[in-house]
Amino acid sequence: MKTQLKLALAASAMTALLAGCATGGGGYYGGQQPYPNNQYPQGQNPPPQQQGGMSRTQKGALIGALAGVAAGLLSGDDATERRQRALIGAGVGGLAGGAIGNYQDRQERALRERMSGTGVDVVRQGDNITLNMPSNITFAFNSANLDPQFYSVLDNVASTLTEYNQTIVEVAGHTDSIGSDAVNQRLSEQRAASVGNYLMSKGLVRDRFILTGAGKTRPIASNDTEQGRAQNRRVEITLVPVRS
Repeated sequence: MKTQLKLALAASAMTALLAGCATGGGGYYGGQQPYPNNQYPQGQNPPPQQQGGMSRTQKGALIGALAGVAAGLLSGDDATERRQRALIGAGVGGLAGGAIGNYQDRQERALRERMSGTGVDVVRQGDNITLNMPSNITFAFNSANLDPQFYSVLDNVASTLTEYNQTIVEVAGHTDSIGSDAVNQRLSEQRAASVGNYLMSKGLVRDRFILTGAGKTRPIASNDTEQGRAQNRRVEITLVPVRS
């Protein structure tokens, strides 16, 4: 029930964000109505200045916010609670009260510094931190093999997770809409496993990890263009604090 409530709230937040884009200064795309399924075209390349009331920076912030709203909801409360108990039982201290926000503030700052210029977006939603890793730096089309050029980025993620070990790490794989539901579900799970296993190979505790796949069910861009599909072929890493 908790998970259903979270999903409903996330959907409401997304709707509100998209509705806000359609107002003010002629709307997000010159006053047009929102696109179906909360998707918006990525084939358009607006200039850096304001276009239809929203700049490119604001557009990027919105996409990141939408990704962050949905992030961390795939595995559900039960899986998270099991990881919490396992980690506390293994001697990893939990966080409480204001210490949670302070801990995540410091971790967020470290991640933003280490992910700067890599193409990885760092999104903060409440006490959770999500790293959005698009396919242009992770996976080719129809592939779950990590790009070797991405290893150094994951190494920096692993070092941060080692330093800040009081978090559960949910790794969620996503695909574009090309292909059947079954194929995309399997591929999304394989992508999550590729990233998760690489991080665990750096000495991170396996009990911290939840690996899950969303298939093509959670696009953050339009699947009508290659640019949009490339954004949807991604992995999101959500860091949830261990609570005492």
